[in-house]
Amino acid sequence: MKKKIKDYEESSGNVFQDLGLKDPENENLKAQLALQIFKAINDRKLTQEKAARILEVTQPEISKLKNGHFSRFGIGRLFTFLNRLNYNVDIQLNEARNHHPHQKLYA
Repeated sequence: MKKKIKDYEESSGNVFQDLGLKDPENENLKAQLALQIFKAINDRKLTQEKAARILEVTQPEISKLKNGHFSRFGIGRLFTFLNRLNYNVDIQLNEARNHHPHQKLYA
């Protein structure tokens, strides 16, 4: 039996861009920040309730963030969450050499 080769589309590297969402760079950055927040929460073995107290939000907000509902969380607020989890947030700016500016998170 011959195997069928499925059609596929190569990713741009940003799933939010591939989905055609508005401001995909911003959404990708927020997703990366949320990933770091939950890595810190998991490393500390915090429940969502304990994490909510530390981050000064409600448990349902923690759940929404964990499930990828970023619209209510700005980048500044996510930075504050990382600070409350005892992480430094350092921002480095460089002029784009190739006229294709981007946002990257190095964690």
